[in-house]
Amino acid sequence: MQPFIEALNERVILADGAMGTLLYERGVFLNRCYDELNLTSPEIVKKIHLDYLAAGAELIETNTFTANRMRLAPYGLEGKVREINSAGVRLAREASEGRAYVAGSVGPLGVTLAPLGRHTQGEAREIFREQIEAIVEAGADSLVFETFMNMDELEIAVKEAQRITNLPIVAQVSFKHYREGEFVGVTPASAIKIIEGWGVAVGGTNCSSGPQGVLDAVQEMRKVSQMKLIAMPNSGMPQMVEGRMLYLATPEYMGEYARRLVQAGANIIGGCCGTTPAEIKEMARFIKAVTPKVQKNTPSLSLPPRGGGAGRGGSVIKIIPTSQKSIFASRLGKKFAVSVELDPPMGLSAKEAIAHAKFLHEHGVDAVNIADGPRAMARMSPIALATLVKKETGIEPIVHYCCRDRNLLGMQMDLLGAHALELKNLLIITGDPPKMGTYPMATAVFDIDSIGLIHMVNMMNHGRDLTGRELNDATSFLIGCGVNPGAVNIELEVARYAKKIEAGAEYVFSQPVYDPELLERFFKLTAGVKEIPFFVGILPLASLKNAEFLHNEVPGMQIPSHIMSRMQTAKTRDAQRFEGMAIAKEALAAAKKMPRVNGAYVFPPFGKYEAVVELLDY
Repeated sequence: MQPFIEALNERVILADGAMGTLLYERGVFLNRCYDELNLTSPEIVKKIHLDYLAAGAELIETNTFTANRMRLAPYGLEGKVREINSAGVRLAREASEGRAYVAGSVGPLGVTLAPLGRHTQGEAREIFREQIEAIVEAGADSLVFETFMNMDELEIAVKEAQRITNLPIVAQVSFKHYREGEFVGVTPASAIKIIEGWGVAVGGTNCSSGPQGVLDAVQEMRKVSQMKLIAMPNSGMPQMVEGRMLYLATPEYMGEYARRLVQAGANIIGGCCGTTPAEIKEMARFIKAVTPKVQKNTPSLSLPPRGGGAGRGGSVIKIIPTSQKSIFASRLGKKFAVSVELDPPMGLSAKEAIAHAKFLHEHGVDAVNIADGPRAMARMSPIALATLVKKETGIEPIVHYCCRDRNLLGMQMDLLGAHALELKNLLIITGDPPKMGTYPMATAVFDIDSIGLIHMVNMMNHGRDLTGRELNDATSFLIGCGVNPGAVNIELEVARYAKKIEAGAEYVFSQPVYDPELLERFFKLTAGVKEIPFFVGILPLASLKNAEFLHNEVPGMQIPSHIMSRMQTAKTRDAQRFEGMAIAKEALAAAKKMPRVNGAYVFPPFGKYEAVVELLDY
C-alpha cells in the first residue's frame, strides 16, 4: 500500500466506525471486557473489521481502546496488556490483508490525574508506555489517540508515543457541544493549536457530539490551522427506546455530513459511537466527489491563561481576596476565632439545629461548621441546613463538603448552587466510606479526593470550571481543609497537608488534640509549609467509655495514653465529665499560646452545646 502520510496528502481517507456498538449489537453484554474479546472471541472482532472493509473503510482501528492496565484491572486482566493489544493489532492486520491501514487505538486511562486525582503523571506515562509499546511491536501502521477530554492527559500519551516510535500519530479530542458554535471546556480552536505544537501527523475530534457538533469543531479548527484533520462523529445522540439506548441518525444523514466535513477541511472521515458499516458505506459514497478545504492564511490565536483572566465576551474576571470572601474570612488572623460543629438532623425538622446555632451565636461563637453525612450516616444536606441557619440566626455557616457521594458533575452543580445561596465558607474533606455508616450497601463515588476538590474549587475561584470553561464570574469560596496532627502515618499526613495548601486551601481545621506536645511536633514537621490560619480541634471527653470509643472505633481519632489514664482515675461519671472538660480546657489554653494557632474548632460532646460555653468560659 501507499505510505499512510503520502496517501493523506493526496486524498481523503475513510476510516471505520464504532467497535463497541457492533459488539453489543452482536450479543456481547456490556459487563464484558470488550478488549479481552481479542483473546476469547477473536472471530467476532475480525468479522467487524471485515464488515467495515467491505463498506469501504481504508483505515481500521484496533479493538484496544481501553486495553491499558488501569482499565483492564477491574476485570482482573491488568497482567494481559501486551497480549490483548498484540492480538488486537494481529486481528486487524489479518482482516485488512494489506487493503487498509491499521491504526492502534489508545484511549484515556479512565482516572483523574493529579492535581485533581491521586494518580501522578509519571504513573500515567508508564501505563501509556506499556500499551503503546505492545501496539507498535505488533505492527500497527499508526497510532490513534481518541476520545480524550483532558489536554494534559492527551499530551502525556502523545509525548510518550513520540519517545517510543516514529509512526504517524493521530490525536483526537472530544468536545462537549453546547449549541451551534459554542463548546463547553477547551475550544476546538485552542485545542488544535496545542496539538499542532506537538508535531503530530493529524489532529481532530471524535465522539461526544453528533455530526453537527463535529462539523462546528472542524470549522473552528480549520480557521486557525492548516494541519491534517480527522473527524469521527457519533451517529447523532442516543435515545432510550424500549429500554435500550439507540442511535437513530440515518446512514443518509451521516453521509451528507461526511460530505460537509470534507468540504470544511477534514482529511480523515469516520464514525464513532452508534455508527455501523451501513453509515460508513453511505459516507464513502458521499465523499467521493469532494476535496478537503485548506485555508492558506490562518489567523494567529492567542490562548487565554489557564488560571483565569478574561471572562466570556472579553470581560475581566475579578479575583476576590481572601479577607473579602465572607464575614468569617475577614476574621481570620485578626482574632482567636471559634467555630463549633453542628450536625444536621436525620429527619425533616431543623428546629433543634437552628436553636443550637442561635444559642452559640448569642454566646459569641464566630461560626458553625455543618457536617456532610458524618460517619457515613444519612442526614439533611449541609447546604440546606446552612441556608436555614444563616437566614434564621445570622451566624456564619461553614459547609463541610465531601467527595464520597457525588461525581464531578454533581459536585460542581452543588457548589454553584451553594455560592448562589451566599454560602461562601467551605471545609473540604474526602469523607468516610459508606461501609462505616448505616448504609453499608451504598456505593462510594470518590471521583477525586479532598486535594483534587480543593484544586477544583480554586479553579472556580479563578473563573474557570473543571473543564477549563470560563465562568461568567469567579466564585469567592473560602477554602478550608482538614488535618490530623496525631495521624499514625504522620509523614503521609504532612505531605497531604502541604498538597492541600498548594492546591488552594486558605485555612485548616484539625482533628481533636489532647496533647499540646503532639501539636508542637506537627508544627515542627510543617515548618517548611506555607502557613495558613490554623484552628485546633477541641473535643471534651464526656466519659471513659466515650474516650475508649473515640480511640478505638472512630477513624483518625487517637487519645494519648496519659490522657486515657487520667480518665481512668476518675471513678464516677460526673468525675469523668469534669476531668474531660479539664483536659479540653488545658489543651485549648496551651494551643492559644502557640503562634501558629489562630482559632478553635470545637466539637460539642454528644450535642451538648452548653459544654461548649463552659469550655470557652463565656
